[in-house]
Amino acid sequence: MMPFVLKPIILFVSAVILLRITGRRSISQMTIAQTVVIISMGAMIVEPFADKSVFKTVVAAVIYIVLLIIFEYFEYHSNKFEKLFVGKSVLIIEDGKIIPENLKKLKLTPTELDSRMRQEGIKRMSDIKRATLEYNGELGYELRKGASPVTVDDMEFIINRILNNRGSNKHINLVEELNKKVDKKDSVM
Repeated sequence: MMPFVLKPIILFVSAVILLRITGRRSISQMTIAQTVVIISMGAMIVEPFADKSVFKTVVAAVIYIVLLIIFEYFEYHSNKFEKLFVGKSVLIIEDGKIIPENLKKLKLTPTELDSRMRQEGIKRMSDIKRATLEYNGELGYELRKGASPVTVDDMEFIINRILNNRGSNKHINLVEELNKKVDKKDSVM
Protein backbone atom coordinates (compact mmCIF):
# COMPACT_ATOMS: atom_id res chain seq x y z
CA MET A 1 0.00 0.00 0.00
CA MET A 2 1.29 3.43 -0.98
CA PRO A 3 1.87 5.92 1.87
CA PHE A 4 -0.92 8.50 2.04
CA VAL A 5 1.39 11.53 1.59
CA LEU A 6 3.08 10.02 -1.49
CA LYS A 7 -0.20 9.41 -3.35
CA PRO A 8 -1.09 13.10 -4.07
CA ILE A 9 2.49 13.84 -5.10
CA ILE A 10 2.45 11.04 -7.68
CA LEU A 11 -1.03 12.04 -8.89
CA PHE A 12 -0.03 15.72 -9.20
CA VAL A 13 3.12 15.01 -11.21
CA SER A 14 1.26 12.51 -13.40
CA ALA A 15 -1.52 15.02 -14.10
CA VAL A 16 0.97 17.75 -15.09
CA ILE A 17 2.78 15.38 -17.45
CA LEU A 18 -0.47 14.16 -19.00
CA LEU A 19 -1.73 17.70 -19.50
CA ARG A 20 1.56 18.69 -21.17
CA ILE A 21 1.10 15.81 -23.63
CA THR A 22 -2.38 17.03 -24.61
CA GLY A 23 -1.02 20.30 -26.02
CA ARG A 24 -1.19 24.01 -25.33
CA ARG A 25 -4.67 25.32 -24.97
CA SER A 26 -6.27 27.43 -22.32
CA ILE A 27 -9.67 26.28 -21.08
CA SER A 28 -11.44 28.77 -23.36
CA GLN A 29 -9.64 27.33 -26.38
CA MET A 30 -10.36 23.66 -25.68
CA THR A 31 -12.78 21.62 -27.68
CA ILE A 32 -15.67 19.94 -25.87
CA ALA A 33 -13.84 16.60 -25.95
CA GLN A 34 -10.68 18.12 -24.48
CA THR A 35 -12.68 19.82 -21.73
CA VAL A 36 -14.41 16.52 -20.87
CA VAL A 37 -11.02 14.77 -20.67
CA ILE A 38 -9.60 17.46 -18.36
CA ILE A 39 -12.64 17.36 -16.06
CA SER A 40 -12.54 13.56 -16.04
CA MET A 41 -8.85 13.60 -15.16
CA GLY A 42 -9.62 15.92 -12.26
CA ALA A 43 -12.30 13.56 -11.01
CA MET A 44 -9.96 10.57 -11.36
CA ILE A 45 -7.20 12.35 -9.46
CA VAL A 46 -9.42 13.05 -6.47
CA GLU A 47 -11.18 9.68 -6.58
CA PRO A 48 -8.54 7.88 -4.46
CA PHE A 49 -9.37 10.30 -1.64
CA ALA A 50 -13.17 10.27 -1.98
CA ASP A 51 -13.74 7.31 0.33
CA LYS A 52 -11.37 8.61 3.03
CA SER A 53 -11.96 10.85 6.00
CA VAL A 54 -12.46 14.62 5.76
CA PHE A 55 -9.10 15.09 7.46
CA LYS A 56 -7.28 13.06 4.79
CA THR A 57 -9.12 14.95 2.03
CA VAL A 58 -8.08 18.29 3.54
CA VAL A 59 -4.49 17.05 3.92
CA ALA A 60 -4.51 15.93 0.27
CA ALA A 61 -5.82 19.35 -0.83
CA VAL A 62 -3.09 21.09 1.20
CA ILE A 63 -0.47 18.83 -0.39
CA TYR A 64 -1.80 19.81 -3.86
CA ILE A 65 -1.57 23.51 -2.98
CA VAL A 66 1.96 23.11 -1.60
CA LEU A 67 2.96 21.17 -4.72
CA LEU A 68 1.53 23.93 -6.90
CA ILE A 69 3.52 26.57 -5.00
CA ILE A 70 6.71 24.48 -5.28
CA PHE A 71 5.99 23.83 -8.95
CA GLU A 72 5.56 27.57 -9.63
CA TYR A 73 8.73 28.37 -7.67
CA PHE A 74 10.81 25.99 -9.80
CA GLU A 75 9.04 27.21 -12.93
CA TYR A 76 10.17 30.75 -12.12
CA HIS A 77 13.73 29.90 -11.04
CA SER A 78 14.73 27.10 -13.42
CA ASN A 79 14.71 27.37 -17.20
CA LYS A 80 15.11 23.60 -17.58
CA PHE A 81 12.16 22.92 -15.27
CA GLU A 82 10.06 25.53 -17.06
CA LYS A 83 10.87 24.09 -20.48
CA LEU A 84 10.16 20.51 -19.37
CA PHE A 85 6.95 21.02 -17.39
CA VAL A 86 5.46 24.30 -18.60
CA GLY A 87 6.94 24.77 -22.04
CA LYS A 88 8.24 27.72 -23.98
CA SER A 89 6.70 29.71 -26.78
CA VAL A 90 6.98 28.00 -30.15
CA LEU A 91 7.40 29.85 -33.44
CA ILE A 92 4.50 28.94 -35.74
CA ILE A 93 4.65 31.69 -38.41
CA GLU A 94 7.68 33.46 -39.79
CA ASP A 95 7.55 36.10 -42.54
CA GLY A 96 3.92 35.24 -43.30
CA LYS A 97 4.59 31.52 -43.72
CA ILE A 98 3.29 28.75 -41.46
CA ILE A 99 5.89 26.41 -39.98
CA PRO A 100 3.97 23.12 -40.44
CA GLU A 101 6.27 20.92 -38.33
CA ASN A 102 5.75 23.21 -35.31
CA LEU A 103 1.97 23.22 -35.81
CA LYS A 104 2.07 19.43 -35.89
CA LYS A 105 4.13 19.28 -32.67
CA LEU A 106 1.58 21.54 -30.99
CA LYS A 107 -1.40 19.59 -32.33
CA LEU A 108 -2.73 22.82 -33.84
CA THR A 109 -4.51 22.67 -37.18
CA PRO A 110 -4.24 25.45 -39.78
CA THR A 111 -7.99 26.01 -39.33
CA GLU A 112 -7.52 26.59 -35.58
CA LEU A 113 -4.64 28.96 -36.35
CA ASP A 114 -6.84 30.90 -38.80
CA SER A 115 -9.52 31.16 -36.12
CA ARG A 116 -7.05 32.54 -33.59
CA MET A 117 -5.77 35.04 -36.12
CA ARG A 118 -9.32 36.26 -36.80
CA GLN A 119 -9.90 36.62 -33.04
CA GLU A 120 -6.83 38.87 -32.91
CA GLY A 121 -8.10 40.92 -35.87
CA ILE A 122 -5.43 39.67 -38.28
CA LYS A 123 -6.87 39.39 -41.78
CA ARG A 124 -3.97 37.90 -43.73
CA MET A 125 -1.16 35.51 -42.88
CA SER A 126 1.15 37.73 -44.95
CA ASP A 127 0.61 40.55 -42.39
CA ILE A 128 2.48 38.57 -39.74
CA LYS A 129 6.22 38.94 -39.32
CA ARG A 130 6.42 36.38 -36.50
CA ALA A 131 3.82 34.50 -34.50
CA THR A 132 4.29 32.15 -31.58
CA LEU A 133 2.02 29.91 -29.59
CA GLU A 134 2.74 30.83 -26.01
CA TYR A 135 3.01 28.28 -23.19
CA ASN A 136 -0.48 29.28 -22.01
CA GLY A 137 -2.05 28.61 -25.41
CA GLU A 138 -2.34 32.25 -26.44
CA LEU A 139 -1.21 33.54 -29.82
CA GLY A 140 1.65 36.02 -29.65
CA TYR A 141 2.47 37.93 -32.83
CA GLU A 142 4.39 40.76 -34.41
CA LEU A 143 2.93 42.35 -37.50
CA ARG A 144 5.12 43.31 -40.43
CA LYS A 145 5.90 47.00 -40.80
CA GLY A 146 3.15 47.84 -43.31
CA ALA A 147 0.46 45.91 -41.42
CA SER A 148 0.99 47.46 -37.99
CA PRO A 149 -1.60 50.00 -36.84
CA VAL A 150 -0.50 53.62 -36.60
CA THR A 151 0.33 54.67 -33.03
CA VAL A 152 0.03 58.07 -31.39
CA ASP A 153 3.83 58.36 -31.55
CA ASP A 154 3.72 57.65 -35.30
CA MET A 155 1.07 60.33 -35.84
CA GLU A 156 2.97 62.89 -33.73
CA PHE A 157 6.14 62.17 -35.72
CA ILE A 158 4.34 62.63 -39.04
CA ILE A 159 2.53 65.83 -37.99
CA ASN A 160 5.66 67.36 -36.47
CA ARG A 161 7.72 66.41 -39.53
CA ILE A 162 5.17 68.16 -41.78
CA LEU A 163 5.14 71.22 -39.53
CA ASN A 164 8.95 71.36 -39.44
CA ASN A 165 9.14 71.05 -43.25
CA ARG A 166 6.81 74.06 -43.47
CA GLY A 167 9.15 76.08 -41.26
CA SER A 168 7.04 75.99 -38.12
CA ASN A 169 8.70 75.62 -34.73
CA LYS A 170 5.44 74.41 -33.22
CA HIS A 171 5.48 70.90 -31.69
CA ILE A 172 2.22 68.94 -31.45
CA ASN A 173 1.52 66.49 -28.62
CA LEU A 174 -1.55 64.53 -29.73
CA VAL A 175 -2.41 63.23 -26.27
CA GLU A 176 -2.44 66.77 -24.84
CA GLU A 177 -4.48 68.04 -27.81
CA LEU A 178 -7.04 65.24 -27.39
CA ASN A 179 -7.26 65.93 -23.65
CA LYS A 180 -7.93 69.63 -24.40
CA LYS A 181 -10.71 68.59 -26.79
CA VAL A 182 -12.26 66.31 -24.16
CA ASP A 183 -12.00 69.05 -21.52
CA LYS A 184 -13.79 71.51 -23.86
CA LYS A 185 -16.59 68.99 -24.47
CA ASP A 186 -16.98 68.38 -20.72
CA SER A 187 -17.16 72.11 -19.93
CA VAL A 188 -19.87 72.64 -22.60
CA MET A 189 -22.07 69.92 -21.13
